[in-house]
Amino acid sequence: MFFMNMNAVMALIGMIIVLALTRWWPHNKRILLLAFNLCFLLLFSKKLFLFYIIYTLLNYMSFLWLCHVKKWRLFWFILLIVLNVGAVSGIRLLGMQSTESPLFDAVIALTLIYNVLKVIDAHYFAYFFGKDARASVIDYVNYILFVPTFTSGPILKFRDFMADAKKPYQVNSSQVEEGIKRIILGLFKKLVVVTWMTDVFHHVQNQELYTHQSIFLMIWFYIMLFFDFSGYSDIAIGFGRLMGYTIPENFKKPFQSPTLTQFWRNWHATLGDWFRDHIFMFFTRKAPTKWMGAALSILIMVLIGLWHGFGWIYFFYGLYHGIVIAVETLLGKSTVNKKKVSRAYFLYRCALTQAIVTLSVIVYSGNIDTVLKIYRGLFHLPF
Repeated sequence: MFFMNMNAVMALIGMIIVLALTRWWPHNKRILLLAFNLCFLLLFSKKLFLFYIIYTLLNYMSFLWLCHVKKWRLFWFILLIVLNVGAVSGIRLLGMQSTESPLFDAVIALTLIYNVLKVIDAHYFAYFFGKDARASVIDYVNYILFVPTFTSGPILKFRDFMADAKKPYQVNSSQVEEGIKRIILGLFKKLVVVTWMTDVFHHVQNQELYTHQSIFLMIWFYIMLFFDFSGYSDIAIGFGRLMGYTIPENFKKPFQSPTLTQFWRNWHATLGDWFRDHIFMFFTRKAPTKWMGAALSILIMVLIGLWHGFGWIYFFYGLYHGIVIAVETLLGKSTVNKKKVSRAYFLYRCALTQAIVTLSVIVYSGNIDTVLKIYRGLFHLPF
């Protein structure tokens, strides 16, 4: 979101220049980044700034408490997660009921669905590592408020961000070149490709839809969504790495995924990784049975669906993906090794996976009337 504002882009570029000019100072990456993150939010929105100051400091105190508390650790761990999830859910429900409420802010609701995942990751780290998980308030605030990934990810892991925070600012010429190219690529995707594809989508969608047009819109929207999401990720990765922090890849050739299980490791990869690490791995610290793995897959995908939006359409989207992944798990077909199967079989599995995704991804259009119109059009033959 920030990257569509030229003032925000110039501010990020200015911050990178300042970091480069002060690289002699061992703590420039930490201290200057803190000042930048806070000033950026303050200038963008005073309400957003005030909310995140309170939200971040409360969670930092909770994080420290979890690092040191010895009695009832599991109780406090679960309680802190429930409180965070409850806060996010409450804000999203408030937004669904009344966007005119003075307590509601669309930007807060948007950013919280990403930042609460980072807060929970830090709490997990504190719970499992205790005092060894401690981090300074400067680094914790930077982790939550890191501007390049603030609104739409990729989702940063607490331990990785803290490891980067301990390193001095070191970005060489090849990294600068790579980062700039990545930013330009992302801006081209967002400003040129997505803008053009959106116009085409709306032009076709506004017509009476027949089977071939609905199929076209599903495929077209899927490709457009890829350019939109991956474009934002490219920009965030480019700026983040130029600031001295390793931002993980979010899209890893998802169109070459031969199963839906592997698709979710390649599409919005940091989101899939987060749910796998914090739910699947938490409940399967011992070797899980196939049935348990299948059940957890359904639960995780339903939660991913509801994470995108509170509504039946997102619930059924998650359920649909969860059932397919569960079937793959039960049949032992969750992965396909490209080197051990024929090229024809591998391409067939990739095509099947893409068809499964294409059939459902239209729900991200965000408009239930549009979604239903396109689905109805599938059964409207042009003769």
